[in-house]
Amino acid sequence: MTELRVVAPDGIGEVRTGDDLAALLVDRLAEGLTDGPADGLADGLADGLADGDVVLVTSKVVSKAEGRVVRGTRDELLPAETARLVASRGPTRIVRTRQGLTLAAAGIDASNVEPGRVVLLPVDPDASARAIRSRLRELTGRNVAVVVTDTAGRAWREGQTDLAVGAAGLRVLEDFAGRRDDYGNDLVVTAPAVADELAGAAELAQGKLGGRPFAVIRGRADLVLPPEDDGPGAVALVRPDGADLFGYGAREAVLRALLGDPDDAAAFGAPSEVTELVEVVARVGGTARVDDDAVVVSGDVSPDSLQALAFAHGWLVDVPDAGEGVRLRPRRTSP
Repeated sequence: MTELRVVAPDGIGEVRTGDDLAALLVDRLAEGLTDGPADGLADGLADGLADGDVVLVTSKVVSKAEGRVVRGTRDELLPAETARLVASRGPTRIVRTRQGLTLAAAGIDASNVEPGRVVLLPVDPDASARAIRSRLRELTGRNVAVVVTDTAGRAWREGQTDLAVGAAGLRVLEDFAGRRDDYGNDLVVTAPAVADELAGAAELAQGKLGGRPFAVIRGRADLVLPPEDDGPGAVALVRPDGADLFGYGAREAVLRALLGDPDDAAAFGAPSEVTELVEVVARVGGTARVDDDAVVVSGDVSPDSLQALAFAHGWLVDVPDAGEGVRLRPRRTSP
C-alpha cells in the first residue's frame, strides 16, 4: 500500500519583507499543528520535519519575504514582467513571463495585499526554493525538498490549479521512457510532472482563503534528492520557446503571422518539413514544387497570404524571378 499525507499548518500570520520563511515554518511546527490532540502526519510533524519530506510554499509569501510587493496596478506593471504576449481577449492578457512561465497577467497578484499594491512573482523561484531548502537543513538537519507554487489556468480546461514554479532537491519529472507496462508496451514519452502534482495536492490542504502558505507532504521520499543535489529546478518543466505547439493564442497567431516581425518567429518553432509546406500551399489554392533547398510556389495565392503562411511555417519569401513563381526558403534557426 502507498500512502501520501499532506498537512498545511495554520497560524503563520502575515509575511513581510525580510521574514525568514524557513524559520516561520519550523517555529510553527514546534508550537504544534493543532489545537487538540494531533494524529497521523500532524502528530509526526509535531516533532519537526523528517528526511524525505517535501515542503511546499506559495509564491506569494516568497515574494512578500523577498520584497516583491510594489505600488501600482497590474496594467502598469505588466510590461516589465512580460517577455512576450501569448494571447489576449479584451482586457485579459496571457503572457510568457521573464521566468519563462505562461500565466495570466504575468502572475501579478492583487489579492491579500494592501490596496494600491500588487505582488510580483519571485525573480528566480528556483533560487528561492534553494535558499529555503538550505535554511531548513541549517535549522533542522533534515534533508527535504522545497517547491514554490503558484496558481494557473489550463488551456482547454475550466478552473485553476497550483503548479510548481520553483523547486530544489526534487526530481520534478518521473521519466518512464524505456520502461514497459504490464502488457509489454514500450513507454516512450511518459513523464509525469510530479512537482506539479505535489503542488496540486498541497493546494487541496492549503485552500485559497485559509491563510496556510505552507504544506508538508510525506510519502514520496523517493523523489527527494541528496542534500548536495538541488536538482534541475522547476525551470526543467518549462518548454523552450518554439518547442511548444501553442506558442501563441489563436487570434494572436494570426496577427503575428501577418505582421511578420522577425522577433516573433521563434514562438512558431523550427521550420516545417518541405512536404508539410507543399501541402499547406495546396490548401490555400497554390501549387508548389521542390527545387533544391527551396519551394517554388505558383497559382492563385495572394502575396500577403503567402508571406503570412511562410512566416508561420518558418520559411522566408525570396524575391520572385520573372515567370518562375515565388521561391520559399527555410529560415535559419541558428547563426
